[in-house]
Amino acid sequence: MAVKIRLSRLGRRHRPFYRMAAIDSRSPRDGRVIEELGTFDPLAKDEESGLNLNTERAAYWLSVGAQPSDTCRVLLRKSGVTVKPKRIGSKS
Repeated sequence: MAVKIRLSRLGRRHRPFYRMAAIDSRSPRDGRVIEELGTFDPLAKDEESGLNLNTERAAYWLSVGAQPSDTCRVLLRKSGVTVKPKRIGSKS
């Protein structure tokens, strides 16, 4: 089972709110999650209050091989979690 760290959308129309979660890669965007890692509010007044993340659990999922989406990769770096750079063009 390939695990991805990605955002699932909540909130109402024109007022998005996201949860960062570890999800099976075959599940739909808002489908069943393995574990919720935090929340992200892109419309928050300041960036610090907009991102609420359990960094220990995010680091755990990355250590066991979960692949973050591009947006989650940026958010994880902002919160201080070390993420390996994306490998482009590898066949392995």
